[in-house]
Amino acid sequence: MDTIDHRIISCLVSNARSSYAEIGAAVGLSAPAVKRRVDRLLDTGVLQGFTAVVDPEALGWGTEAFVEVHCRGNVAPGEIKANLEPLPEVVAAYTVSGAADAIVHLRASDIHHLETALERLRSVEIIDRTVSTVVLSRLLERPPAPDQQA
Repeated sequence: MDTIDHRIISCLVSNARSSYAEIGAAVGLSAPAVKRRVDRLLDTGVLQGFTAVVDPEALGWGTEAFVEVHCRGNVAPGEIKANLEPLPEVVAAYTVSGAADAIVHLRASDIHHLETALERLRSVEIIDRTVSTVVLSRLLERPPAPDQQA
């Protein structure tokens, strides 16, 4: 990836509906050249797709929690994932360092729905215990910024 690829990604992160011509004008390339680069970024997995960003609260899923998951024994990440996938309230899961085996992000319609989802999560056979933190408000949420190198 070069500087132009980073700038193309920045344009797409800002507005994924931008035309190749609009992006080209911003980065100094023709629309076909931008399309070729976007296709390459998709083929190599740098861009993983295009999607609408929806406010979960507007869809009735405004209650959320982060849950530390502690498994029984040594459980492989793939097995944790396979056990979490059937739970529709699990919107993300991560393996982590520290005492927990994974961190799970849950979304629910209300606190009662969240309680039910937590009970179903705790009943998963590989899970020994959980530690939950309910989100009161979202302070900051942003997509990755490709033009800001670490």
